[in-house]
Amino acid sequence: MAPAYLLKRLLTLLATLLAASLLVFGVLELLPGNAAQLLMGPDAAPEAVAALAHKLHLDDAAVTRYFHWLGGLLTGELGDSYAYGTPVSALIAERLALTVPLALLAMALAAVLALAAGVFAAARHDRLGDWLVSGLAQLGIALPNFWFAILLVLVFSVGLRWLPAGGFPGWAEGPGPALQALALPTVALAVVQAAILARVTRGAVLAQLQEDYVRSARAKGLSRGAALWGHVLRNAMVPVLTVMGLQFANLLAGTIVVENVFYLPGLGRLIFQAIANRDLTVVRDCVMLLVAMVVLVNFLVDVLAALIDPRLQQQAEAS
Repeated sequence: MAPAYLLKRLLTLLATLLAASLLVFGVLELLPGNAAQLLMGPDAAPEAVAALAHKLHLDDAAVTRYFHWLGGLLTGELGDSYAYGTPVSALIAERLALTVPLALLAMALAAVLALAAGVFAAARHDRLGDWLVSGLAQLGIALPNFWFAILLVLVFSVGLRWLPAGGFPGWAEGPGPALQALALPTVALAVVQAAILARVTRGAVLAQLQEDYVRSARAKGLSRGAALWGHVLRNAMVPVLTVMGLQFANLLAGTIVVENVFYLPGLGRLIFQAIANRDLTVVRDCVMLLVAMVVLVNFLVDVLAALIDPRLQQQAEAS
């Protein structure tokens, strides 16, 4: 890979993170209310509220607090939670141990289902298989995650009693119980993403099937299956990878509802609780972490796409 292309992408990543930090900090500064007042209660004496605000540096200038927060992000000193009284870094690390595996499992399941369904539909264009996959994909896109999650609980937990309805035993109890607890949330998150990705895969494969190199490969004696999986899918992966990167970012940020349905102690539930408690330190750090993950995933997708199709590097350098 050309160093100039990689450097340009890195500079874009850093500029995006800096702009995002300004936006996140600025938006949270505009929220009404006083965190010190909320923690002390509505009947607290003004002197006590002022003392707590001073202790938490809430009475410092906004610029001072922004640079203090930014320095903490760079050094890993995220401060303490107002509500929990513990370091934010420990809270986030504990919750990420659930959210990241959940998002990875959902993305892996969505990718397997989508690639198989998309290629299957494209290979049977305008036939029964194509219509069936397209109809199921449209249905999957229309399903709300929370409704499908509740339906899974009713069927597999309440009705069949195969899987737990909620909660998480922790990885210390072993991978078996932990994965069993994450099975239904994984399916609830993966179905919608698989439906979207299947449609993208189908369209990308259909576009590649019209190219001359496919006819040349078939004329040289290559079987349809070998041409489809060995050549067509590789060239169709650039748009698919781009959508997968966006989907993984959505999974990381979109676990709030599903984690609350299944009562999972993940990052999404932590953000929900921090917003309710107006714990701005936790909210700010968690949102910035999600933004950083999204930007980093998009950066990795750009790099992978450029490795698959070197023409993207040339286009970027020309622009």
